Amino acid sequence: MAGMPEVERVVMLVDDMPSDVDFLVHALDQEGYTVLVASSGEAAVRLMDLSVPDAILMDAVMPGMDGFEACRRIKAVDAYAHVPVIFMTGLAETEHVLAGFAAGGVDYVVKPVRIPEVLARLATHARNARMARLSREALDIGGHGVIMLDAQGRIAWQSPQAIGWLSDLFGRPADAAAWLQALIEDPSRRAGQTLPLRDGRSLHLQPLGPAGMGETLFFLSVRLPGMKHVTGSNLSSLTRREAEVLSWVAKGKTNRDIADILGMSPRTVNKHLEHVFEKLGVETRAAAAALAIREQEVRG
Repeated sequence: MAGMPEVERVVMLVDDMPSDVDFLVHALDQEGYTVLVASSGEAAVRLMDLSVPDAILMDAVMPGMDGFEACRRIKAVDAYAHVPVIFMTGLAETEHVLAGFAAGGVDYVVKPVRIPEVLARLATHARNARMARLSREALDIGGHGVIMLDAQGRIAWQSPQAIGWLSDLFGRPADAAAWLQALIEDPSRRAGQTLPLRDGRSLHLQPLGPAGMGETLFFLSVRLPGMKHVTGSNLSSLTRREAEVLSWVAKGKTNRDIADILGMSPRTVNKHLEHVFEKLGVETRAAAAALAIREQEVRG
């Protein structure tokens, strides 16, 4: 929109020979990025405490702390875990590529880097990370949380609200991750599980299924004392019309779309959704859709 300021884009460039990548700094500057430069893995980790970038271009092989270890340390801090790390390396062997992904990297480019390729990959990963962060923050505002486990059963990222809840329940992130992994592997708990919090409320953890690359999403919501646990029996309490509306919500349709499909007004669709939310004990379309999708998978 005309007149609105552009969102500042910040990228950290980590290389033990900064003079060798002056051309890359110049290209990023020309593209509108603010560039932070670190000459070692240790410096990159320290710099994160001063400014959190939208993405990191990380040299893989450096003296002292290499790029893989620096990435692991950055990803171990919840406040930084969402930042995508793209490795720059002259090593094209499979084991080095896999090491980068295992350390938490999202992508890699081979040196000598090609500017158009770097810019394209950087723009994509920075945009995705920013949208994911905004989505997590929006969930927190709504009193919900999200957790993602990676293919190794580790917490890849979690919303700030989820961090507090899991700390209350489990203490160490590794203990929380082990419990969530067990929740995935136990078919009897596919509908999720509710655990008591210290303040008298309870926390419901709902697996949402795979999210790609071996990752699994969890949806977290807090229940007040006396709020019923949501199971398939709650879904069966819906009327035929309510079930139809929920089915189309789960398919991503808007209220207006659903109104056109079912031959009713958008106001009537909204009224049905109010009843659905009340019966299922949820507050958002996303939560209701997740329950509907999970029930279909269980029955299937």
